[in-house]
Amino acid sequence: MVKRRTFLLGGAAAAGALVIGWSALPPRQRLDTAALLPPQPGQVALNGWVKIAADSRVTVMMCRAEMGQGVHTGLAMVLADELDADWSTVGVEYAPLDRIYNNVESVLGSLPLRPDDDGATRGLVTWFTRKAVLEFGAMMTGGSSSLNDAWQPMREAGAAARALLVSAAAAQWEVPAEQCRTAAGRVLHPSGRSASYGELAPLAAHQSLPRHIELKPPQRFTLIGQPLPRIEAQSKIDGSARFGIDALPAAPDDLLYASVRMCPTLGGAVARFDGTAAAALPGVHKVFALPPFNGGTGGVAVIADNAFVAMRALDVLAIEWQIDDASKLSSADVDQRLAQALDASEGHTWYEHGDVVRALAAAARTVHAEYRVPYLAHAALEPVNCTAQVDGAAAIVWAATQVPDVARRCAAHVLGIDTANVEVRQMLIGGAFGRRLEMDYIAQAVAIASRVPGKPVQTLWTRPQDMTHDFYRPACIARFTGGLDHAGTVVAWHNTSASQSIVASWLARNYGVPAFGAHLGRGFDKTNAEGAFDQPYEWPNLRVGHKAVELPVPVGFWRSVGHSHQAFFVESFVDELAAAAGKDPVAFRAAMLANHPRHLAVLRRVVELSRWGTPLVTDARGLAQARGVALHEAFGSIVAQVVEVSVDGDRTIHVNRVFCVIDCGLPVNPNLIAQQLEGAIVFGVSAALYGAITLTDGAVQQQYYTDYPVVRMNQCPEIRTDIMQSSAHPQGVGEAATPPVAPAVANALFRLTGQRLRVLPLRLV
Repeated sequence: MVKRRTFLLGGAAAAGALVIGWSALPPRQRLDTAALLPPQPGQVALNGWVKIAADSRVTVMMCRAEMGQGVHTGLAMVLADELDADWSTVGVEYAPLDRIYNNVESVLGSLPLRPDDDGATRGLVTWFTRKAVLEFGAMMTGGSSSLNDAWQPMREAGAAARALLVSAAAAQWEVPAEQCRTAAGRVLHPSGRSASYGELAPLAAHQSLPRHIELKPPQRFTLIGQPLPRIEAQSKIDGSARFGIDALPAAPDDLLYASVRMCPTLGGAVARFDGTAAAALPGVHKVFALPPFNGGTGGVAVIADNAFVAMRALDVLAIEWQIDDASKLSSADVDQRLAQALDASEGHTWYEHGDVVRALAAAARTVHAEYRVPYLAHAALEPVNCTAQVDGAAAIVWAATQVPDVARRCAAHVLGIDTANVEVRQMLIGGAFGRRLEMDYIAQAVAIASRVPGKPVQTLWTRPQDMTHDFYRPACIARFTGGLDHAGTVVAWHNTSASQSIVASWLARNYGVPAFGAHLGRGFDKTNAEGAFDQPYEWPNLRVGHKAVELPVPVGFWRSVGHSHQAFFVESFVDELAAAAGKDPVAFRAAMLANHPRHLAVLRRVVELSRWGTPLVTDARGLAQARGVALHEAFGSIVAQVVEVSVDGDRTIHVNRVFCVIDCGLPVNPNLIAQQLEGAIVFGVSAALYGAITLTDGAVQQQYYTDYPVVRMNQCPEIRTDIMQSSAHPQGVGEAATPPVAPAVANALFRLTGQRLRVLPLRLV
């Protein structure tokens, strides 16, 4: 008989051997899908990323969600350039769910590492993470990682397809492949022979891929680097683009609509309700209670013939809510809990070097400050919606989602069916900013559709339900102490902040790992401290810490995540130290970047662009103006901004001009980059001047854009952008320009008014 100890030790040894063997293997290939791509009539798939039709039209498979950032255009350009395709023939199609499309760089970017970290440890962690994500990760769009992640596989896929087409032509013409070249969707031979990609594709699909795939050198790029228009632009102009709210099932006449009324107190549920009056309304099919899904809030749903009837029926419901007293927090309670956490502990140390305590004790002058930011909503223009059809043990979900494979798993779990029996049809997203990373609305829509088997049902939230049942950017408090010597040089930097952990709560509600999530929140959720511990300033002594606090308010990923508030804290306090030292804010920063030439170059370029240091004339209203500066690195990109502000007689703040310079590596499409910088700046100005979600007894008070304003056309500043030229690997763009906005505005207001504003949104007294 095998003893239990022997069995366990033998099993552990075998498992260890498997892990060691697995770790020694290279990461999973990212060229071919597990199953062949489903081609349309006349199409041939040459790998998991590209199909070519008989008329030479090229279809690039899109593994990332298009939500206004232009990612479909940028990624298609990368593959089409390596393919030498005719750009006028290139289109896109959402990719099937497959592991080759998993977003590796989004997870690598979440590792608790600083950009300056280097060496064997970083290499080893990166190796294991890349392998694990390709096996167990997700097809996620977020973290400004789409181009960063797909740059290499898209290039390799285009180059591989090009090689197969050349091989097919060479075999057909009986010439060496080396004698052939490609251009504008054709294979050419010096003899004058020529064939289109459409003619060659069927034969190319049966060719063997060469052992070495040759990528183009940058000097041979024909599309990459060009300001091409968006590939989906025409469909948005003529109305043929299909967003989540435009989902049209196969039988649109059978489409029903649902709306929901959720408990005003976050996390609450239905105790009892009377749906008699609602059910009696013409066009109403069903009225029923819903439990909370995936961290959301419980409520009552109505299914009806159209959305208006469903929403109208909700107004005549009589509902009694079940509310946990612990959830009845006010905004003041949240601030108090965060402050108490900082009073009790300095939290997890994210980065330190030198001796901060000794350096502060010896400093000629110390400066102290506390900063606060509120919860923020995503407030995307397209309200939360999802369409689902459940028929027995199968379901179809039409979803505007950033994580389609997680959505499929979630839908299957709600229905208790096999994941393979759920089909997710991805739609364009009318704004997301992180909100479509959540599963609450998808789980809810699937549960609602299951009440009318075989019928497609579109669940559509009203704007108040959307605004009051979001997963919010966390409220946060940060405390700083800085030490200066007699020359006004920083000798010590001490920074501790407190907030909820986004990653920990996301994992708990979507993967059911609350214990691990809590541990993660205490020490490994990079979003807690990103923008604070990973900045380039060369301080001789520093400590950056964060305290993760548990609160009953749902928090989620918001555009630029932790950078969105930590940049406000850090860049404002840098300015405070510059003022205390009596130094120019730009010169003060430059002196701390001696070993960071890229950051210094970006800072100097924005100084040149904005004419920093020259006198400012009054604005168009005749008001005095001042400039403020901020520099921040996020998502692999370095951004510097200078803003010009003025203040009128009623203390209204006007942001008049914003100058923005970015180093994001190789600029794949300058047009898209400029658009994203502009959008991110408008997003940042909205948050800096207006954004605040407030709580009373656990209920969000903001319901419409009138309560939660965003920058209007007549309030939008003039924006000038500049893109640094680079040959480095492309980095994130969509979120990188949001973090510096608030501190640049606050710093400008200090120069103009003498008031140091440490709380967002910015309010002058």
